[in-house]
Amino acid sequence: MSLSTNPFPGDADRSAIWTMLVPRDIKAFVEADWSMVEDDFAADDFMGIHGNRSDNPDGWSISFPTLASYRDEWLRQAHESQKVEFAEDQEAGIHRATSLTEIEITGERALARKKFDGEIKLADGGVDRLNWQTLYLCRKIDGAWKLTGFIGYLPYPMGKPISR
Repeated sequence: MSLSTNPFPGDADRSAIWTMLVPRDIKAFVEADWSMVEDDFAADDFMGIHGNRSDNPDGWSISFPTLASYRDEWLRQAHESQKVEFAEDQEAGIHRATSLTEIEITGERALARKKFDGEIKLADGGVDRLNWQTLYLCRKIDGAWKLTGFIGYLPYPMGKPISR
């Protein structure tokens, strides 16, 4: 059972992308189980950009030139997260902080905008603050949506819009 409500129940493509990026991704991360998400990627076409919490693209970097490099960092973060003592259910807390309501689809390409904004209570009385956003690049391959890359670790919200 998902801890979030799919905002795209009548749209098969957006629903599939949402399911991949919200409930499946969160559960896999909490369980530190890469096998739950490994088939969600187009491994030969993957690249991850680290936004370094900057809204200036000049500060972004190709931190994950391969899926293997991203997998290793994802697993490192997931295992570190398992060492944290939470005062509430971590999976429910991540769901509460996660929003994915904007998915643009053009042909067999998609851009999904996932935002994190919330807190998970820690056993020591503190909080784990989730506050960033990620843009996911997807492609439909053989009838299934796959992740081809992302631009992540971006500030949320971004800076002021550009005026002309």
